[in-house]
Amino acid sequence: MADPQTYRPAPGAIPTDPGVYRFSDEHGRVIYVGKAKNLRQRLNSYFADPAGLHERTRRMVTTAARVQWTVVHTEVEALQLEYSWIKEFDPRFNVKYRDDKSYPWLAVTWGEEIPRVYVGRGAKRRGTRYFGPYGHAWAIRETVDALLRVFPMRSCSAGVFKNAKASGRPCLFGYIEKCSAPCVGRVTPKEHREIAEDFCQFMSGRTRPIMRRLEKEMIAASDALEFERAGKLRDDLAALTRAMEANAVVLPDGTDADVIALAEDPLEVAMRIFHVRGGRIRGERGWVADRVDDAKTPELVETFLQQLYNDEVRAVDAEAIPREVLVPALPPSAESIEAVLSERRGTKVTVRVPQRGDKAALLETVARNAQEALVRHKTKRASDLTTRNRALDEIATALGLPEAPLRIECYDVSNLQGTEVVASMVVFEDGLPRKGEYRRFTIRGVEGQNDVASMHEVITRRFTRLKEDREAMASATNDPTQAEGPLLVDPSTGAPQKFAYAPALVVVDGGPPQVAAAAQALDEVGVDDVALCGLAKRLEEVWLPDEEYPVILPRTSEGLYLLQRIRDEAHRFAISHHRGRRSKSMLESTLDGVPGLGEVRRKALMKRFGSLRKLRAATVEEIAEVPGFGPTTAAAVADALVERPAGPVINTATGEIVEDDR
Repeated sequence: MADPQTYRPAPGAIPTDPGVYRFSDEHGRVIYVGKAKNLRQRLNSYFADPAGLHERTRRMVTTAARVQWTVVHTEVEALQLEYSWIKEFDPRFNVKYRDDKSYPWLAVTWGEEIPRVYVGRGAKRRGTRYFGPYGHAWAIRETVDALLRVFPMRSCSAGVFKNAKASGRPCLFGYIEKCSAPCVGRVTPKEHREIAEDFCQFMSGRTRPIMRRLEKEMIAASDALEFERAGKLRDDLAALTRAMEANAVVLPDGTDADVIALAEDPLEVAMRIFHVRGGRIRGERGWVADRVDDAKTPELVETFLQQLYNDEVRAVDAEAIPREVLVPALPPSAESIEAVLSERRGTKVTVRVPQRGDKAALLETVARNAQEALVRHKTKRASDLTTRNRALDEIATALGLPEAPLRIECYDVSNLQGTEVVASMVVFEDGLPRKGEYRRFTIRGVEGQNDVASMHEVITRRFTRLKEDREAMASATNDPTQAEGPLLVDPSTGAPQKFAYAPALVVVDGGPPQVAAAAQALDEVGVDDVALCGLAKRLEEVWLPDEEYPVILPRTSEGLYLLQRIRDEAHRFAISHHRGRRSKSMLESTLDGVPGLGEVRRKALMKRFGSLRKLRAATVEEIAEVPGFGPTTAAAVADALVERPAGPVINTATGEIVEDDR
């Protein structure tokens, strides 16, 4: 590894102008490209104290052996130069968004004399008009099949078209009137191009003129007593209506927009985009990328927009750039990006964050899709047996374990300003969750917000219980070996008892303080055959007891992915338990003083409605249906709920909305 100070530019050598910079390794390969409004300020940040840099940034500057820059006049020029350099050099430390699947396009070969429509995948070609991409190939093929009844344009391959033209006989679609058969001269190339133009207009969302024209032609045919033609036009209108219904109307004003959202964690980021044209969702697409630095959401959005609307991909179809790009956070160079996209489209393009209304609601939907895509991506990796085995082997090697940890338990603590402190225990066996063995703990012996003491208590309680069960079994069976080993089995049934398995590895959510507390608890209980580590959120560092420095697993390590997934599952489980307890506590405090309402009736309310929010939404009649309640008590409960306004409760430590009863 190189020392960044060995290639740091001399003081004052870096200009303060906007520009683009690139880091290269000792072999001259470009490993990172970036841009800056102020080159000196930006580059100096890379040569600060390495201990203060993000782990991935530190890895980049220690891999590099040289830094170069190019000064430009404006930020727009810097953005365009960054585009071209990233494409030319393909730097390993720049974020690269990979399609999470291959999406089909609907293409019309407009550059041919007789345009052809087909469903395909892959890169775009010049002279072809594209629609989509679409989520499912079968869905768009069904739509095309329905539209060919109304717009009978060519859909055959070049070979079939050539053979039909040579033989003078059209293909099957020509006979069933799903093609106007330009191959045998039924229509002229000009007439066929007009049919193709109507098809493209309909797919672009300009449906009303075509529908009105067909309606007028149907009425005219009916008035002229051409009932057969009128019936065909009626069927054509029905087919177009069905095709339109296949795409949901999401924006009533006919907006053309790309709606972009992301879901991120410390290792990966998932991007999702909905293509909305004419107010309808015409397609969607997703990407997943490894995180290579500590970029925040605005920087991730900017990088994604650069790759989505780059020169090569979008030059073949300027209309693919919409009038509006809706994003979750404005990129740092929003004005420059707008200028570049407006130049390519030929009209004004706006990049903005929707604040309310239908567009904000659609952005939330896209964000949920991005989160689900990220979960599916991680689950797919975890479900592969070979990948799981490799992950467990990597963990064993990194932590110095004698064998792969087949059973891993992870613990997390959750609280709200020191109140309702709870903890969770999740269990993974062979790299997969065993949800039936998850456990929840209510912390009783700790006052205030003290995650370290809470972790000590929960580890103590869990392993004290394990030790007591082992000793009880050894006494009952007169077999001292029952008090040892990883498994406690009921000899009468042969089934493992509650808390019966001892883990091979304990993971705690946190850094050195939490690891030290857990190690102390294990030592006090007398457990010395269980490995222990902690996973710190900020840099995804793995901490071991009594070690000064953390274990750094490669960011592409399957072992790190597995540890992160276990930690995230423990956090989710702890938060859900915390919310449930808080909802119950709020219900009890809200209903204090209601005449005739004791603990039994409160439990009945919670069992029936589940949460305070649902109880507030219930009517007096619905409350009165709960066993033990009458109209008078139900009315008193409803009045008590009205008198106490609801609102969100914020965890001041994280800024997260822990509960919102509005």
